[in-house]
Amino acid sequence: MLLNRESSLQADALPHFLNRMADNKLRKIFVIDTSVLLHDHNSILSFEDNDIAIPITVLEELDTFKVGNDTKNFEARECIRIIDRLAAEHTLQDWIPLDNGSGGRLRIVINDDVTKGKDAERVFDKRSNDHKILNAAIQLQEKKKGKVTLVSKDINLRLKAKALNLPAEDFKTGKVKDKRHLYTGKTLLENVDSDVIQKMYRAGSTRKITALGDQRMNNHFYILKNCDSSALGYFNEDSRVIERVDKTYAYGIKPKNAEQAFALHAVMNPNISLVTISGVAGTGKTLLALAGSLEQRNRYDQIILARPIVPLSNKDLGFLPGNAEEKVNPYMQPLWDNLNFIKNQFGENEKKHKAIDEMKASGKIQISPLAYIRGRSLSNVIFIVDEAQNLTPHEVKTIITRAGENCKVILTGDVRQIDTPYLDEQSNGLSYVIDRLKGRDLFCHITLDKGERSELANLANELL
Repeated sequence: MLLNRESSLQADALPHFLNRMADNKLRKIFVIDTSVLLHDHNSILSFEDNDIAIPITVLEELDTFKVGNDTKNFEARECIRIIDRLAAEHTLQDWIPLDNGSGGRLRIVINDDVTKGKDAERVFDKRSNDHKILNAAIQLQEKKKGKVTLVSKDINLRLKAKALNLPAEDFKTGKVKDKRHLYTGKTLLENVDSDVIQKMYRAGSTRKITALGDQRMNNHFYILKNCDSSALGYFNEDSRVIERVDKTYAYGIKPKNAEQAFALHAVMNPNISLVTISGVAGTGKTLLALAGSLEQRNRYDQIILARPIVPLSNKDLGFLPGNAEEKVNPYMQPLWDNLNFIKNQFGENEKKHKAIDEMKASGKIQISPLAYIRGRSLSNVIFIVDEAQNLTPHEVKTIITRAGENCKVILTGDVRQIDTPYLDEQSNGLSYVIDRLKGRDLFCHITLDKGERSELANLANELL
């Protein structure tokens, strides 16, 4: 009987012993910087079963960002609400559970015990919020409660952390794994059977999809070649045919190469609701998107053009005189330039020249900053977003989810020319969409490689 009682006591003590072992086990602790939370308010739920530490300085910075209508203001407000919900029955001085279903925990870190061994403010000889965040991470590291890693979108802050022997990394959720092999939307196939190419010219399409072999992909473009002839093709899994793509005019603009023909085909394809066009400066991304949209002007009620406002020298809109429209116009000028270029393909008395002026006057063509899109529902609209590489994945998702019935969204940009400090080729919204939606119904992408603006522009892209 005594033996059974002792066995029972040991059995009762086993869960408590295992819990103590789990608590004493070194856990991974990720210290989150403000830049990560402003990039994605759900980021604190993205670390699976690991612990999340947020320095009190980060809460202070979120407080400064909570007012406003920009995306970063929305992210700050949503992040504060998430933390408040998690802390509803707890104090944030203790590790509290994250409701991410993985056993992760959250805690706010206060710099109440500034390390004597390493002090970022002393090392870098400056008091700043960045250095307070570094000290919070160092404090956790020296208490040996787990493997501490700083997570930040700020490259320089990561470098400072590593200089202090503190592991640091970028926020990886939503990043494209291999930027070198980002989907291009096109494939060159050589030594294609002549009968396939001839059938495409005679009938406009062919059902000999075996010619695509292992390269077959939904909503994908192909350059089919053999020693005698070549053809441009487009394949869709629903129709299961290789459709011929021609270099046809769209509102006075004719494609100058195969890639431009592909881009125009995607823009004018009624079965495609989301188009992405990437390429370096001068490849014709915005021009083709706009020309293809104008060609379809009778199919939609409105054409809306937008681009993120990323001013040079970090100047705010408030530095420019005038009302909201006058402040925005300088940033929208590249869109007006493309529209004027298309208009100038026709004489002043020609119908299509006058049609553009009438569409502008009636509001059927509208240029708008992206800040005004949140909350809208876009139906019977072509929505063109230029410079989409300067958007976060969450911002791009917000834009696409605005699409209503009979809406086509076109995103254009150059993933190698990013003007915002916390994005790169792998983490920007344009790369994210291309990587996540490739091969899906309703989506089509094409990468433009050859510049057609001028020989000088091509020279600069290649050598500068």
